[in-house]
Amino acid sequence: MTLMFFNGGAMRGEPLHHLLDGSPFVSTAKTAPKYRFYAVGEQCPALYPVSHGGAEVVGEVYDVSLDDLRDKVLPSEPHELELGVVELADGSSAFAMLLRRPYTSHVALRDITEVGDWRAYKASV
Repeated sequence: MTLMFFNGGAMRGEPLHHLLDGSPFVSTAKTAPKYRFYAVGEQCPALYPVSHGGAEVVGEVYDVSLDDLRDKVLPSEPHELELGVVELADGSSAFAMLLRRPYTSHVALRDITEVGDWRAYKASV
């Protein structure tokens, strides 16, 4: 079982959800309040771990096979993101896409931590 937390375009009803065909939905979830949340060029969300000043971020957890992670999910991610592990609100861990460290892209970041939900943010812009 490879649990992965998604908080953007691969969630149910979003344009990249087809990448998760065959991956069982596990639950809706929130991260532990240890992350800043960014809109990367207004195209995708990104989590960034912090020691303080973070917030919970809304998402969905799926059981993704390593083959699907390698062949479908990771190739579709923008180069501003990298695979990492996040802590969920219940204390468990899951893979997730994080803002690449150090951030070397020229794509603008907008801090949307106070919103904490990609869908809510997209609906507000």
